[in-house]
Amino acid sequence: MSEAPSPKASAHSRLLVFLPALAFVAIALVALMQLLSGRDLAAVPSALLGKPAPVMALGTLQELPPFLLSKDKPTIVNVWASWCAPCREENVLLMEITKDERVAIAGINYKDTAENAKSFLATLGNPFDSIGTDQAGRAAIEWGVYGVPETFIVRLDGTIAYKHVGPLTPEHLNGAFGKALEAAIAQ
Repeated sequence: MSEAPSPKASAHSRLLVFLPALAFVAIALVALMQLLSGRDLAAVPSALLGKPAPVMALGTLQELPPFLLSKDKPTIVNVWASWCAPCREENVLLMEITKDERVAIAGINYKDTAENAKSFLATLGNPFDSIGTDQAGRAAIEWGVYGVPETFIVRLDGTIAYKHVGPLTPEHLNGAFGKALEAAIAQ
């Protein structure tokens, strides 16, 4: 003979039916609050901001100056690769930035072959004052890179002032990246 469910067990079962819906509503509210918070959702925090830029030995591309942070002006450090489609688009903007003699541009070629990197630069132009190669990806880890392209602004004192994830665009030069660059130049 089977027993009839108790009224208490029946109410508990009905509450369990609504639990997934309540969880969904709670998650949706948290997401909505984040969207409406006014924060830049594309900004990725970096533990290196305000700290010295990593110093390490990088490989070189023959006939090109080895990676070096400038001692005379702020340095834009760009992590790129020939196989990276957004890096190709970004290179046009980096070529424009080279016209500004107040900054140096250093490149870290990430997990690439020397032949492909040289071909990339020969085809699209070389915006870099110096270049290092990071075939194993160790330098990228030290810099806190999530993926390519990523760009850093390094002050004259060698500290990281800004980190940009993704390809630079003219909008970024007119926005937070540009403001951080101007602040680094003014120091």
